[in-house]
Amino acid sequence: MKREPLRYLENAKEILSKSPIEDNRYTDVKHVKSACGIAYLGVLEAINEVLLKKGLTKKELPKKVEEYGKALQKYVSAHNGKLLREFDDIYDELHIAGYYRGLLHNANAIKDYLKEARDFIYRLH
Repeated sequence: MKREPLRYLENAKEILSKSPIEDNRYTDVKHVKSACGIAYLGVLEAINEVLLKKGLTKKELPKKVEEYGKALQKYVSAHNGKLLREFDDIYDELHIAGYYRGLLHNANAIKDYLKEARDFIYRLH
């Protein structure tokens, strides 16, 4: 099932590749912000897939980050808070710092965050 979420990550990498790198920093904030946003959407898509498999309807899927956290706790990581902490980190790094505020520039860090998102998607499935 994880094919669609991974497609988001591939799209994020493709967008990121359009930004030049100077001194290990991406120079085009627009491409970095877009890539981070798309990668985060891939994570949400992966969570949605798992929740649908658990019996939720599309209408019951979370709509806010807090609801995603509660759904992860209830349906996926009831006995393992590590997954929830990873989701919180991805939210802070990709969505807030990368997409929303445009604070990420370091090429290695951004690549690491995309890898975290990929690893999270694999752990879900």
